[in-house]
Amino acid sequence: MSLHTQYLESFLRSQFYMLRMDGPLPLPHRHYIAIMAAARHQCSYLINMHVDEFLKTGGIAEWLNGLEYVPQRLKNLNEINKLLAHRPWLITKEHIQKLVKTGENNWSLPELVHAVVLLAHYHALASFVFGSGINPERDPEISNGFRLISVNNFCVCDLANDNNIENASLTGSNFGIVDSLSELEALMERMKRLQEEREDEEASQEEMTTRFEKEKKESLFVVSGDEDDMIITSDVSRYIEDPGFGYEDFARRGEEHLPTFRAQDYTWENHGFSLVNRLYSDIGHLLDEKFRMVYNLTYNTMATHEDVDTTMLRRALFNYVHCMFGIRYDDYDYGEVNQLLERSLKVYIKTVTCYPERTTKRMYDSYWRQFKHSEKVHVNLLLMEARMQAELLYALRAITRHLT
Repeated sequence: MSLHTQYLESFLRSQFYMLRMDGPLPLPHRHYIAIMAAARHQCSYLINMHVDEFLKTGGIAEWLNGLEYVPQRLKNLNEINKLLAHRPWLITKEHIQKLVKTGENNWSLPELVHAVVLLAHYHALASFVFGSGINPERDPEISNGFRLISVNNFCVCDLANDNNIENASLTGSNFGIVDSLSELEALMERMKRLQEEREDEEASQEEMTTRFEKEKKESLFVVSGDEDDMIITSDVSRYIEDPGFGYEDFARRGEEHLPTFRAQDYTWENHGFSLVNRLYSDIGHLLDEKFRMVYNLTYNTMATHEDVDTTMLRRALFNYVHCMFGIRYDDYDYGEVNQLLERSLKVYIKTVTCYPERTTKRMYDSYWRQFKHSEKVHVNLLLMEARMQAELLYALRAITRHLT
């Protein structure tokens, strides 16, 4: 993240606030919730980090034996953790009511909002961790556990200088530099054409709706990485229930009953932000700053080109993530997603966002081969924040419905 210092400052401010500053939840609980969230994606890197923090902040060591050792109240978060991580569109006000009205184990609304923010933050952060190749693998040589080794020899976290990753991957690939250069030129050309078309004609609302539905259905056929069932080790499985529950395409074949979440009906800016701020002071401002920061972050470059307006590309990345979670912007032309995001990039986005534990170095290398490593980290930041915002929108909408 330090390749993008402005963003990193904003990220650290909000993470520090939710973990360490005054808030509804006791400190050890915050770290335990982070562990539960990271475990949904088998993200050992984050689990190990928060196991240490949990103990340092006075957490009860016995809880680390698994969910059957924690208070019922924490255990009750299981359902919302699972849905938020994999199918947030299924969250209803009934899930919220169950948590806030369960007698002695009930959650207050401020506590629940704090927990939801932590869960969404750590689900999304797991996407960034896997997307950047920073997850340890179990080392068979060490009887009890982990060391940080690269996943598929893929660890970009120590690449302080910005260009050796893609150079290494380019020379090793059969594509050669010529192809990836022409790929870059073609993308620039498409951006220019779309900009011109946008100025010439406005698509009708019906046409916009059709394009969203088409993109949503097409995302079904973007198959992410290795579909084999992952083997979940006990140090991860002890923190989750129903490990087989995962992402299912919002637009499943033959299922038409799931309503699209119209972004205009419940936006972060007009609804989510004020609800979070009301129930858990100041975190709304910090999250808002972070969302804006990543959405507007630009150096006006694309690979070797300077003075490029990349707004269109950033918006396509953000909105494609929301499209896979069933969120639609009335004023956005989803035809742009198809024009701007090539198939290998869509596979990468879907994997990092929906099944981060399946991400491989090959996927990372296979899209935008001329782009700088820092630009691909920027993509990972956009995907992480878009995912976090999507989860929060569904959870906060359910809390709003519970309140009304």
